[in-house]
Parts: sequence; C-alpha cells; structure tokens
Amino acid sequence: MPREKLVVIGGVAAGMSAASRARSRNPELEIVVLEKGQDVSYGACGLPFYLSGEVRDWNDLVVYTPTFFREKRNIDVRLGHEAVEIEPGRKTVHALARGLAPVAVPYDKLVIAAGGAPAESIPGENLPGVFTCHDLAGTIRLRAFLDRQQPQRAVIVGSGYIGLECADALSRRGMEVLVLGRGESILEGFEPEMGERVEVELKGHGVRVEKKCAADSISAASGGDGLHVHHSGGSEAAGVALLATGTAPQISLAESAGITLGKTGAIAVDDRMHTSVNSIYAAGDCVETRHLVSGHPVYFPLGTTANKQGRVAGENAAGGNARFEGIVGTLATKVFGLEIAKTGLSLAEARASGFDPDSVTIHSYSRAKYLGGGSLVAALIWDRASERLLGFQMAGDSGIAKRIDSAAVALHARMRIPDMLHLDLSYAPPFASVWEALLIAAGEALKKSRHT
Repeated sequence: MPREKLVVIGGVAAGMSAASRARSRNPELEIVVLEKGQDVSYGACGLPFYLSGEVRDWNDLVVYTPTFFREKRNIDVRLGHEAVEIEPGRKTVHALARGLAPVAVPYDKLVIAAGGAPAESIPGENLPGVFTCHDLAGTIRLRAFLDRQQPQRAVIVGSGYIGLECADALSRRGMEVLVLGRGESILEGFEPEMGERVEVELKGHGVRVEKKCAADSISAASGGDGLHVHHSGGSEAAGVALLATGTAPQISLAESAGITLGKTGAIAVDDRMHTSVNSIYAAGDCVETRHLVSGHPVYFPLGTTANKQGRVAGENAAGGNARFEGIVGTLATKVFGLEIAKTGLSLAEARASGFDPDSVTIHSYSRAKYLGGGSLVAALIWDRASERLLGFQMAGDSGIAKRIDSAAVALHARMRIPDMLHLDLSYAPPFASVWEALLIAAGEALKKSRHT
C-alpha cells in the first residue's frame, strides 16, 4: 500500500510546525514541503536586531536548516518551489521549480502556510534603495546595502511595531531616521497614553515622527543619488527607504482553489484549522482566527500564533483531533529603552465589538524606587455591565513584556475586575513595586465602576 502523503505549502513558523507535528504524529507519513525561498526555519521576529547589528550573523537567526529536516525528521523540503495552483478535485499542487520544469505534486492532505506579504504597494517600491524587513533574504540584502552604501538618512513608511523596531535599529547605526505614519497615532490599537510615551522615547533618540502623513510614491533623486519619498505633506529625501506598511494574508492560491475567505479577507478555518475544502488545512499569517474576548474573527499575524496553528494543522492532517480555540491578542515590542505591550481589546476595539466599555489609566513603577525603578503607565479596559476584563496595556522601562502575561491569562479565564483584586502576583524590590500595576488598575477600575 502506498503511504499517505501530506504536502505543506510554505515553511517558516506555521509550515514547519505543521510538518514537524505531523511527523511526530505519524512516522510513516510522506511529507513534502514546498518553499519558494531558500530559508525554511528562522526567527523572523529577530530581523530588526540583525538590521541593527545586535545579531551579528544572520546564521544565528536560523533555527533549523533544510538538511536537518531532511535527515533528522524525514521531511522532504523542496526549496525554490513556488506553488502556483491547487486542484482540489485532483488533489494536486502545481509548482514552479526554480531552474526546472513545472512540477505536479499529488497529496492526500494539504496544509496551506503561505504566510503574509507587505500590506501596501507603493509606486517606486522596486527602486534601488527601497527595502522591506519582511523576510530573512530581504533583510540580508538591506543590511548589505547599509554596510556598502553607508546612507545617512532613512525614511520608514509605517508606524506599527515593525516600523518602530526598524527605526530603533537604523538609529543605532547612526542614521537620521524619519517615520511616516498614516494614522492619527502611532501603534494602532494602543491607547493614547502608550503612544505618547513611545513618541517621547523616539524623539529623545533623535527619531522624527510625522503622523497623518501617508506616503504615496517613491522616486529616484536627480542624478540617481538617493531617493525622494513623496507623501501627503510634501517630499522627503532619503538614502534608503524602508516599507513597513503591515502584513496582508497571501490568499490567491486558496481563493483560486475555491477555498472560502473570512470577513477579514484571510482564509477562514475552523478550530481544527480545516478550510472549507475537504482535506485542506491552513495556518499562520494567511488565516484569520477567533478573538476570544470579542468572539469575532480577526487577522492577527504573529509568530507565536502561527506556530500554534501550525502544530494543530499538522496534528489533524496526520489523523489527530487537536484544536486551536483562538487568541486574546497579546503582543509586546521594545523601542530603545521603552517596552510596550498589550493584550485584549483597546477601548475603541471594545466599543466596536459591541461592549459598553470603560477604562482607567494608572501610573506606577517597574520596581522599587530606591532601586531605580522607572515609571510605567498602564491602561485597563473593562465592560461596564459585567465588569469583565476586556484589555490591558502597559509601557515602561523594564518587565513590561512579561507583566502583560498575567492579564492575558486573566482574559483567557474571562475574569471580572473584582476577581483580580487579590491575585497573588510576585513581588521583590528588584522586580516590582509591592502593588503591581495590574492590581492598582483593577482597584481603580472597580472604584470607578461602583461609583458611576
């Protein structure tokens, strides 16, 4: 009897997690991974730190090589193979193999892990000196350009967390940096107090930020020396331009195969990561997922989510019955010396999700003041009627990224504000103040709730 065959489209977080989990579940399964690039397993979230030089060698970002997967896990990784069509009726994937003839790869089960792509296209994005920090190969090219050309001025299009991490990275290289953001605030989804702290931190390190300033095109400077980034307020000269406009799901393969897309525009999947087409699963930055606070589908492309979804898709494609319930939207980032983190819904997101929300903002310290504790700001969002926690955000000098995890657990547990008042959180002077910010915020929220 021929072995059952699993084909995975795409590597990196979701794809290789799916392939690896399927191998653990079924040692006899034939597994083929079609990856259009030359890298299948690397720490994508570390790319800005390679850009800055904090990670010296890009090889340090590589988690596993294709050879490891072939020899240690018996997974047939085919680099330079771009999937261009899925025929569900014939259970076949058609791929273009670089330098070879087109190939048809049959499957019994299929996992689509096509990932995401830069969200916006801007005229002039293909000019020399214009880059993204979206994947390993592109970031290697960008750093090589910076090392070779030594540009003095950078314009970053986009003020999300990737754009700000790259602003940090380029500033550390001694460059003058301008960030262009299209919105009224930077870091969409954060409360104004968090954005204000980030802006102060950027300004303190010489990074200029222009809000409500959408870039619309890029052109080469006269004589070919440098670039001009054109935007709603004029034009900015740059030695290098970096596009950090967010991520959009790669859905063309799925859409042409008749797979249903969700309300967000990404691939719709159930909690087993199964699509609308029999025997086809999907995971990672190409799919939408359920937000456990709002109950609505969201597009939230993060490596942590992609790895979890990939494991579930691989388990089920190999005959298991795993489930991925959803997310509460936890993320953290760092800009120079400032850590920023959020989980759950912002006030605006909660209102848009049908809640009647309220919020409090408190100020505290990252650790005992006599040990040099820096100030932190935190915002807590809850539902007035039920007193249920809806979201929590923080910004401060240290410990923020892990503090947010307590609130994430509370969201998973659907805790109410009164339930949080006496949480037994850790304390020691080098790590925290005796009253943790989450507890202070919960106390303030309850007082406000009971007196309105």
